[in-house]
Amino acid sequence: MSNSTEELAILPATSEPYQIVYEDDVLLVVNKPAQLLTVPGRHPQNQDCLIRRVQREFPFAEVVHRLDYDTSGLLILPLTKRVLSDISKQFQARSVQKHYIAVVEGKLAKAKGVIELPLAADEQKRPLYKVCPQQGKPSETRYRLLSYNAAANHSRVQLEPVTGRSHQLRVHMLALGHPMLGDSLYAPGAIAAKSPRLMLHAEYIRFVHPLSRAVIEFSAPAPF
Repeated sequence: MSNSTEELAILPATSEPYQIVYEDDVLLVVNKPAQLLTVPGRHPQNQDCLIRRVQREFPFAEVVHRLDYDTSGLLILPLTKRVLSDISKQFQARSVQKHYIAVVEGKLAKAKGVIELPLAADEQKRPLYKVCPQQGKPSETRYRLLSYNAAANHSRVQLEPVTGRSHQLRVHMLALGHPMLGDSLYAPGAIAAKSPRLMLHAEYIRFVHPLSRAVIEFSAPAPF
């Protein structure tokens, strides 16, 4: 998920610290809090971000993938150029496995499924994205219903992005008729107001360690 939306507005950085989930000589896995950019934004007031905070302690840390400002969860941060290259290739090959937890409005009709809807930038509503069969890039999300809260009429779902388009999970769930709670960009006002934060968290990641070649996996429970 990219940071394109965050380059256009002032986004106050949370004071909540990041957490180190794993550390060795060549890479980190960290848990990013919500309401913190992964990298600096274009706006001069958007310089406080995850990577700059991490680099105070780990000067050689670099970004290989991103989470949106509003999204919390796990990120791999390489500490060497070799590891950066290796992890980048794993992402390009779609061999990195990851899933997210989200809370969405309504009850899903199916317990699990696959959403395949092409996505493109919405030129009329930048910085939003939209489903666009003509110009959109192929995008695929697997979903699984975890639970349904009838009293509140919302569902807890596990989302696995097979592709990694900007705002893919948010737009795909919206297209399915289930906007995410706290989503100030895509959810109707009443649904956006149901949570002080976007209810989307990168809970799990699995990849091959660039040096040992062992498969390693990490999880960080959703804070909601």
